[in-house]
Amino acid sequence: MNIKSRTLTTIEEQVLSNSLPDIQAWVDGAVNGKINNCKTRMLREWQPKLLADPAVTSLPATEEELIALIVARDDYKSRTERDAETAPPSA
Repeated sequence: MNIKSRTLTTIEEQVLSNSLPDIQAWVDGAVNGKINNCKTRMLREWQPKLLADPAVTSLPATEEELIALIVARDDYKSRTERDAETAPPSA
């Protein structure tokens, strides 16, 4: 997935430059931090489910392989899919 690019206006860049010495480094750090937080939550949610599932006889050794196992499961749903299930019907 490519993250959509967003071009800052001159004013936005000036505002960020007032507080940040390197805007790109800050953006990269913010995205990496969000990925790490989401990964931690995902693994914390799914490890107990996998350990309780009698069909799971072994778990991968790496986080990347474990995440691949999780998203390949029939019972896995992304945030968008979960939100769609709980959204009130449209009028």
